[in-house]
Amino acid sequence: MALSPAIFLDKDGTVLQDVPYNVKPAEMRFASGAAEGLEALAGLGLPLFIVSNQPGIAFGRFDFRDLRRMFRHLRGMFKEVGAELTACYFCPHHPDGRVTAYAKPCDCRKPAAGMLLRAAQKHQLDLSASWMIGDILHDVEAGRRAGCSTVLIDNGNETEWQMSPWREPHHKVADLAQAARVVVESVCKVREVV
Repeated sequence: MALSPAIFLDKDGTVLQDVPYNVKPAEMRFASGAAEGLEALAGLGLPLFIVSNQPGIAFGRFDFRDLRRMFRHLRGMFKEVGAELTACYFCPHHPDGRVTAYAKPCDCRKPAAGMLLRAAQKHQLDLSASWMIGDILHDVEAGRRAGCSTVLIDNGNETEWQMSPWREPHHKVADLAQAARVVVESVCKVREVV
């Protein structure tokens, strides 16, 4: 069976407005350009994944029921703009957390690539033909470590700019609508060649 390319999206600051620890459906709003971007990405017919650090679990700010409710609502938001959310992967860990079971280092918290690698294994994905889109350099590094092409949404959410070859984005844009244009153009060129 042939492996499929995929598009990985960070949640907060990329798809949704960046509200810390927001798992309340009533407060979830698309980030600037996100609705347009998701609609364009949906047109490619590639699976769309959310990969999100959720340290609120480790800090005891919310629980897994809250996350499930939030992801159900997010799936509905995707549907409203004509996109299908294939799956959500999240990391509940943080080394400084208060909840003992999740207060530890892990291989899934971005900038590690664990969430992308797990998605690729479960869904038979070709990571070398896939994309990671996010609003901070941890997203870029996770994507690069997984072998994906990367797009940084430079919307002011990255404040540290600690650069390395792993953290150099392939593309830098202002919002998800522009990111989608980069991905659509690239995927269409590949399809023309094939």
